[in-house]
Amino acid sequence: MKQRLMTLMIAALSAISLNAQQTTLEEITQNRFLCASNYLDYDNYPATEKLTKTPKGYEIYYLSHYGRHGSRWLLNENDYLNVIKPLRKAKEQGKITSTGEEVLRKLEAFYPCTINRLGDLTHVGERQHHGIGRRMTEHFPELFSTKNIPIDARSTVVIRCILSMTAECEELSSFNKTARIHNDVSQAFQYYLNAPLDSRLRRHSREGWRVIDSYRDKLTDSDRLMGLLFSDPTWAADSVKGKSFVRGLFEVATNMQSHDQYEELLDLFTTEECYHQWQIRNIDWYLRHGAAPQTGGLMPFSQKDLLKNIIATADTVRQKQATLRFGHEVCVMPLACLLELGNCGAQVENLDTLDHVWRNYNIYPMACNIQLAFYRPKKGKSGDILVKALLNEREVSLPIPTDRYPYYKWTDLRNYYKEKIARYESLGEDE
Repeated sequence: MKQRLMTLMIAALSAISLNAQQTTLEEITQNRFLCASNYLDYDNYPATEKLTKTPKGYEIYYLSHYGRHGSRWLLNENDYLNVIKPLRKAKEQGKITSTGEEVLRKLEAFYPCTINRLGDLTHVGERQHHGIGRRMTEHFPELFSTKNIPIDARSTVVIRCILSMTAECEELSSFNKTARIHNDVSQAFQYYLNAPLDSRLRRHSREGWRVIDSYRDKLTDSDRLMGLLFSDPTWAADSVKGKSFVRGLFEVATNMQSHDQYEELLDLFTTEECYHQWQIRNIDWYLRHGAAPQTGGLMPFSQKDLLKNIIATADTVRQKQATLRFGHEVCVMPLACLLELGNCGAQVENLDTLDHVWRNYNIYPMACNIQLAFYRPKKGKSGDILVKALLNEREVSLPIPTDRYPYYKWTDLRNYYKEKIARYESLGEDE
């Protein structure tokens, strides 16, 4: 009860802070790319604030990281064809507008690029990870300049994740030729790098789908866009599933920022339509992966084994080194919520006001990442091991008290997380 009250207080304070700054609609108005949710190009929302200096008398000795792959093609051929086919049919039957023809032209020009590339890392995604790797050396030069520094880098077995790992490691190797980088990819790591849901979490996830479906229907207004693309409203109503079509077109339009061959489609949508489509996805991801009370507040525990690995690995570190892990947004997002980074762990009862507190584009753009930087007293000095957290290279708060933000005592933080995991595991899978 005490922890839940604290969570709600943090959520309320975060809501006040967000509202004092900008609403989501205002942010999307200024930067349309944000409405893409998990398709947001990392470089279209850059971190701008400088990081806090190393505490006096301390040195960084370890960096622990988990990062999502960079920008990619969409995963399924039908993600493209479900938009192209209705437009083709309308053109064949003389039911398409000039705007509809232009959209079809753009889609048909782009579609051949997707052949045999579904889910692959794009050049944009590769650049994202080169940038992140380079900035790691700029943020923590005293760590990454260490002679013969061991860097353990592991990836899920998915090619886009492996290539993302490669790009980041290339930057670290370029910065320090003596770095001893070990890359590894194996099914043996999948249980923590890309963990499946246990039976309890699968059940709670299904509960979330029922809620999501109602918001999909409520927040999708297809009339204006259908009238823009199809010349015969009656034909369109009979031949095209309007709301599904609009949502599919929005998916293709927002993911275009993943490519150098950018076809402008997002301008088909008004700012309000972009906001409403984003709301659907914000609620969707919150219910399926966040600490949503509607799904028991448990979904972030999908990453308990990843957090266990982070803790266990940190416990073994004695010399300066780094651990890099590469996977997917379905891991980064719940991990951020499990760690309670900033307001990621907020619990919101009224989903209509979710974005007053919780905005997905702050958590999981393409190439999103969590970095935990560990600091120890310099030789001859005494003190606690300290840690600070970066979410997408932005310093964020952690869920325990501190008098030297953004730095926290590792022993206190470690105990907090171990107790949190133990409480979840004591429930048993059938609870």
